[in-house]
Amino acid sequence: MRRTFTLAVGQAPAEPGTPKERLDWLAGILPDVATGGADLLLLPELFATGYNIGAQVVHRAEPADGPVAQSISAMAKEHGLAIHYGFPEADGGAVFNAAQCFGPDGMRLGGHRKLVIPPGFERDHFSPGKGCEVFTYRGLKIATLICYDAEFPETVRHVASAGAELLLVPTALGAQWAWVAQKMIPTRAFENGIYLAYANSAGTEHGLAFLGQSLIASPDGQELARAGAEAGVISAVLHPEKVAVAQARLPYLTDRKLLGPDIVGA
Repeated sequence: MRRTFTLAVGQAPAEPGTPKERLDWLAGILPDVATGGADLLLLPELFATGYNIGAQVVHRAEPADGPVAQSISAMAKEHGLAIHYGFPEADGGAVFNAAQCFGPDGMRLGGHRKLVIPPGFERDHFSPGKGCEVFTYRGLKIATLICYDAEFPETVRHVASAGAELLLVPTALGAQWAWVAQKMIPTRAFENGIYLAYANSAGTEHGLAFLGQSLIASPDGQELARAGAEAGVISAVLHPEKVAVAQARLPYLTDRKLLGPDIVGA
């Protein structure tokens, strides 16, 4: 039997105004997260800078190995767990809504650039990413999608078909979109037979009220942990062998090919 995997999700407060204040919040929760035995801590979309900050998101953007990345890498190493967080990534004159993960040795495990930039201020500042990546950490195959990405069934099916057993989704979901967090995201886990973690912010940031309700869902779509409206940390123990069981019970990933190339593509 494969080892269990303990996953924590940090529902961060929306208000801390600077990257330093956000890192201070992270430093404050990490001792308890580590003591709880977490293998990985997932943080929200654009955690490093704040989400609803307008053009400041460009000014605060940094390379994937920038100062915030170095700080989070050091924290991961100090506490012996992986930290996955969202940040605006500056690269070659473009800015991406990105996320990346540092392991307990301080090394980068993997990352993602948001594929689909939603209507609104994001389209004024971010370039779309390309492709998805699956990385392995402590025996578990892990992929990332960011917020709006995961609302398309095609993207989640793509990473599940690529072997992902756990999907990490940093988000910045507003309070008016409760159906997404309550119904759609658990369905994505169920219809692909994978674990899915959804990390949102809590509170209000420059007039934008976040829903909270971060989630860890099992391969059968059940809620293993669900946050409320306040900042805090939720966690759950994952059993990787349950992915294969769920995918055998409902073999959507293989039986979709029976639909024919005119529906699923060549």
